[in-house]
Amino acid sequence: MSVLHNKLVIDGHFDLLMDVQIQRERGRTKVIETDYYPRFIEGGVNVIVAALFVDSGYLPEMGLRKALSQISALYEEVNESPDKLMICFNGEDMNKAKQSNKIGFLLSIEGAEPIGTDLSLLRVFYELGVRNLGLVWSRRNAVADGSFFQPTKEGKKGGISSFGVKVIAEAEKLGMTIDVSHLNDEGFWDVIEMATKPVIASHSNARSLCSTMRNLTDEQIKAIAKTNGVIGVNAASMLVGDEDKDSTLEQLMNHLDHLVKVAGVEHVALGLDLCEDFMKYVSPDDLASLPRKPFDIVKGHQSIPQLYDGLVNRGYSQVELEAILGGNIQRIFMK
Repeated sequence: MSVLHNKLVIDGHFDLLMDVQIQRERGRTKVIETDYYPRFIEGGVNVIVAALFVDSGYLPEMGLRKALSQISALYEEVNESPDKLMICFNGEDMNKAKQSNKIGFLLSIEGAEPIGTDLSLLRVFYELGVRNLGLVWSRRNAVADGSFFQPTKEGKKGGISSFGVKVIAEAEKLGMTIDVSHLNDEGFWDVIEMATKPVIASHSNARSLCSTMRNLTDEQIKAIAKTNGVIGVNAASMLVGDEDKDSTLEQLMNHLDHLVKVAGVEHVALGLDLCEDFMKYVSPDDLASLPRKPFDIVKGHQSIPQLYDGLVNRGYSQVELEAILGGNIQRIFMK
């Protein structure tokens, strides 16, 4: 039994559905129960914010189909393992997942490419359970421009497009949270100006500790906090240290400390973005956009107790740890 068994633990960003959909396409069933569930249990995880990520090789033609296939795969997995898995639609369902000893999954879009330029598709995704909208991945789409991981030759950067303005308004009307991870600086400040509800950065770190544009400046961290939003600390090495030698668990905790110092503990969470298992699926073009191949500082969800122990040793109280581990993200999705 995990040392975290009495706490609500939520990972605010995990791309497992890309893998699950592909594995099911190859004829497998109960992929989550077989490949992921044991790790979740060992690590004390109760809820995963499951991202719909579409690799650039499928865009634009296959964006909608791939996203819907990933959602369908999750529903099939829950039907096959109803005693172990459930779908969450809000923060109250997250409590139900913990109380029933199931792993809950709340759906998120990572990059609005699946809706193309059809605003009406947002409602379709909402009705299917999507509650978090990451406007972009690190590329341009019809909503906005993404933040590249490293300096990249490009034309003039854009902020939120006229279509993106409509997307944000409609998403908030439906009840989706706006997620600014992967958004460029110009788009970020547009979102802060126009959003009327809490904004999150589900998987981003502090740019002052790791200089990639994918991370947040202190001014951006403060701006998210002012919306009563949340920032999820990211365990991908290239967002933790500028060099692999600097990408350690201690440095990851330094990011968390910095986010807490700048934003306040009530605005910091886990958005681990564990991605080593999925790099085999990433297209050559997307791999080329990375400064280096990432590795996971937290070695699988089963290793979250090591992060917990490190934070205990740094003096975090149990109340603060409960907020960081799950309470803060749960608050965002309470309706």
